[in-house]
Amino acid sequence: MLQIFKSAESGPLQELSLKTLEKGAWINITDPTPYELKVVASLTEVEPDFLRSALDDEERSHTDVEDDSVMILTNVPVCRGQDSYDTLPLAIILTREYIITVCLEETPVVMEFNERTAKLFRTYKKTRFLFQLLYKSATLYLRYLRQISHLSDEIEVQLRHDMSNKDILRLLELQKGLTYFNAALRSNGAVLDKLLRLRSNTSVAPILKMYEEDEDLLEDVIIENKQAREMVEMYSKILARLADTFSSIISNNQNLVMKFLAAMTIILAIPTVVSSFFGMNVPVPFEQDSSGFLYVMAIAFAISITSAVVLWRRNLF
Repeated sequence: MLQIFKSAESGPLQELSLKTLEKGAWINITDPTPYELKVVASLTEVEPDFLRSALDDEERSHTDVEDDSVMILTNVPVCRGQDSYDTLPLAIILTREYIITVCLEETPVVMEFNERTAKLFRTYKKTRFLFQLLYKSATLYLRYLRQISHLSDEIEVQLRHDMSNKDILRLLELQKGLTYFNAALRSNGAVLDKLLRLRSNTSVAPILKMYEEDEDLLEDVIIENKQAREMVEMYSKILARLADTFSSIISNNQNLVMKFLAAMTIILAIPTVVSSFFGMNVPVPFEQDSSGFLYVMAIAFAISITSAVVLWRRNLF
């Protein structure tokens, strides 16, 4: 899908077409076809590799600079269900005339910039728009991390009452999401550090123009990214310890059950042993007594009760 927008000096966000492409436009490409990539590369004179870089869902964050364009590839967070979180590469390409975003699918980061929020950004202020996209990505990480925190608390409450496999698998999904977030935030931090260094690079100054407000916004992005990294590390440790704790509880409960079953086996084996002795085909006590069966049963139960008391005092029940 190919969409082209341009901010008006006053009024709503304007949607353009390839035929009416203007300087200062924002070209948003989602899950593009080879034809769309070819047309955009031809019209904007951007390296085709820049446009294809975000189409590999395993691509890590990095920055590439060419003579007439700068490509910033960042990993943005996505939520794929109640407990499933992932990251996707988003390529943001700046040229002298356009800003281009490329992604495999629609993401909340890009979707936040629409007609409703048109007053908050300007497509022709490319550097600031770039930092606004990065800032939205960092704040979205923080929002998803808070959701993960609430979900982990909910799962903990459920596991305290009933340790079902479903809740344990939910805990695993959250741990996987935090792992993806941790890797993405680390590589995003390296990209932000490189952007700080690029502001003093005269070769990219015509493309990546930074004013004082832009530098302040970049510093805010770095702070938010750092906070998200710290939260990821903290929540990862909490979930890991939570998983270890409940794993120990499950193991302990299993040991208690096995101990109880062993004790019951001992107690139930006593009547069998006693009755086996008195069932031998040799002379035995009480064989001529009409109440011999009751005597044997009384002996068996007496020994069983005694064994049960001994085992109970030794906390084997």
